Amino acid sequence: MNKNFFKDSNLKTFSRIGSRATFGMASLELIKDYPNLNIITADVSTSAGLDKFKKNYPENYIDVGIAEQNMIGIATGLANEGFPVITTTFAPFQTMRCCEQIKVNLGYMKKNVTMVGLASGLVLGTLGYTHCCIEDIGVLRSIPNINIISPADCFETIKAVQSSLENKLSTYIRLTGGANNQQVYFKDYKFQIGKSILINKGKNVTIFANGTMVHESLIALKILKKKNINPTIINMHTIKPIDEKAILLACKNSKLIVTIEEHNVIGGLGSAVAEIISRQKKQVKQLFIGINDEYSKGGTYDDLKEKFGLNFKKIALKIRKSYEQL
Repeated sequence: MNKNFFKDSNLKTFSRIGSRATFGMASLELIKDYPNLNIITADVSTSAGLDKFKKNYPENYIDVGIAEQNMIGIATGLANEGFPVITTTFAPFQTMRCCEQIKVNLGYMKKNVTMVGLASGLVLGTLGYTHCCIEDIGVLRSIPNINIISPADCFETIKAVQSSLENKLSTYIRLTGGANNQQVYFKDYKFQIGKSILINKGKNVTIFANGTMVHESLIALKILKKKNINPTIINMHTIKPIDEKAILLACKNSKLIVTIEEHNVIGGLGSAVAEIISRQKKQVKQLFIGINDEYSKGGTYDDLKEKFGLNFKKIALKIRKSYEQL
């Protein structure tokens, strides 16, 4: 992609409009590099920010209507013929409604399709848990040959889509947050599937976070430093394949490992990290911060983050209490 696309003013725009609209803007650049790119949606052109793409590249855009399982089947056929393919719809419909098709057509057959799950996590809380998605990582993580990425901000969303198109395996990209999606990255950087990124170098405590929780962790860091706690913060954007080396280093250097995710505490980032820790001789305490294994009442995004302790104040408090108990 043209480097001018990543100029500072655009990065600020991406943050303001959110990951969904950013994905739509990026599609207009991606097709310049991939003229045979096909984007397939399930009646979400506006929600995915793809109206301009649909208008300017009608031959590269397929809308299957509300038929998500068919979307995966069509995408698989195009991928089998060598076309780069992106599918997109809201996260619960992209993953759970299509679970068998993803397993058989993509995981089992090893086809490369980039799946973009819109509005994952709690951002659609006012619509309840038919549209909130707290299970998608857990559902897909047990399927072989599927990469899973949860970008930290809008810029990383673009990086993830680029990398996924170049990868041999299918990738699920989980978009969290809404408009005014806070920036984590303010200049270009190297992104690699399966390779975490160090955000802050500290000691004794290591935080692994992804999605919107990376920014929340950075604000929580300011509070923790006032209590003489300076955690290492790592953006674990890829949940599968997990960066095992980063986890092993944390086990060696930390007294407390914290995982923070906008997902059920079962089956997501916390579980993936715990699986690595459990195999080590030196056992390090792990604090799981995420969504309790329950369906609560609906609510606004801020209300639900408050309920589940996923805002920076509650994150800082949980880490401080856990650290003081060591």
